[in-house]
Amino acid sequence: MDDLLVSTASGLFCPAGDFYVDPWCPVRSAVITHAHGDHATPGSEHYLATVDGMSILQARLGADAQIQSLAYSEPLSLGDVTVSLHPAGHILGSAQIRIERRGEVWVVTGDYKTADDPTCLSFEPLHCHTLITESTFGLPVYRWEQQSLTFERINAWWQANANAGIASMIFAYSLGKAQRLLSGLNPSIGPIFCHGAVERMNERYREAGVSLPETTYTGKTADRRAWAGAIIIAPTSAQGSAWLRRFGDLSTAFVSGWMQIRGARRRRAVDRGFALSDHADWPELLNVISSSGAERVLVTHGFVEPVVRWLRENGWQANPLHTELRGEPDEVAEPQDESQSGGEP
Repeated sequence: MDDLLVSTASGLFCPAGDFYVDPWCPVRSAVITHAHGDHATPGSEHYLATVDGMSILQARLGADAQIQSLAYSEPLSLGDVTVSLHPAGHILGSAQIRIERRGEVWVVTGDYKTADDPTCLSFEPLHCHTLITESTFGLPVYRWEQQSLTFERINAWWQANANAGIASMIFAYSLGKAQRLLSGLNPSIGPIFCHGAVERMNERYREAGVSLPETTYTGKTADRRAWAGAIIIAPTSAQGSAWLRRFGDLSTAFVSGWMQIRGARRRRAVDRGFALSDHADWPELLNVISSSGAERVLVTHGFVEPVVRWLRENGWQANPLHTELRGEPDEVAEPQDESQSGGEP
């Protein structure tokens, strides 16, 4: 039987369904796992995504983008295959793509994590014959601590800064990571401000029914005394910009899975680094692969070769799969965020 997905110059293509999954070039029909820039390329004629992710995706692709929404687990016939979208636990509206033809099942995980996240639905384990998995943090060194402990340390850092009368500036990716960070902050410590790029995404999350602490757009506050004791959430691209000068004395922090490594923390040149990721760590990756029951595993974007080697040594049929997807976005700011880093809405 022919492969249900093949790698092409434009992206992963399903010949039997005549559509692409997360294409990196504009195409006629695209099925989208989530709204991060490396997975949702503008310019395609037609998109298919989850209902939960519609608002964010429309904001990212533009008002004229033709987007069809699908409820989680709702089947849709496309050509000779049946497609359904299932929670990936990555960000609001993120999905795994399940493709079935005459009993053969392929699953594209997209970006995913299995840890609980109050800002999106939890990852749904799926069984399949072929699994295409990301491998952003596919090395044994990447093992996340319980997120409750991470949030305790973030809040303790904020409290210490508030006691010293200075602001806490924390850098986090504006879509997904910032909202997950917000969900773990303790608002009793002080006011929470957000850069415009973050606040725009907060509004989309709230419109989708996600409960977040009260936040204030930084552009609405002119009184410099307001920053003392506050925490400000800004996109990663704001680090080092002139925009930071308005806040006076402050302590800086960065939130990313890469903060697990001391060298990455040092290169970021911030006072504190907190390892919190919306991607699976090493144990999560192996658990998802094992529980899928897949006969074949294709590994893409991230530490591909180490994961493939480990799988082969442990009895799996595994191969690398080339894509243009980048994985963890905290290290690679999207063009939208770069353009917004110095400005405000």
